[in-house]
Amino acid sequence: MIKIKLLMGVIALLILSSCKQKPIQREALLGKWKYVKVENPNSHPPDSVSATELEIESPYIKFSKNDSMMIWWGGKVLSHGTYKLDGSNIQVKEVLDGGKTRNFPFFVSKLTDKDLIFETSGEEGTKVTAVKQ
Repeated sequence: MIKIKLLMGVIALLILSSCKQKPIQREALLGKWKYVKVENPNSHPPDSVSATELEIESPYIKFSKNDSMMIWWGGKVLSHGTYKLDGSNIQVKEVLDGGKTRNFPFFVSKLTDKDLIFETSGEEGTKVTAVKQ
């Protein structure tokens, strides 16, 4: 009976460890990522940006080798700052008007050579699905 419990514990541990998100590889993140879906799952009611608006505004995020990050929307810079990789998250330091800054994480749920899904938390949190350009 003890052997069965021990075996079940080992299996559970292996399953949990295999589900853990791998650390972000810097080279995979670098470049321009075009937004193809933008959702606000925590708003009441949940909301999303229409496909038509995404086509018109052509939003994207660009991660550069010098640790800079820029978000473009409608042909203009919406946000800019720097980033640091933190395991499976991206820590962003956004530069605001007047030289002030704010820090927040992007929680990355998927990063491949073609797809990126990240989100911010809180009531105004946004979930973005992007494709590499």
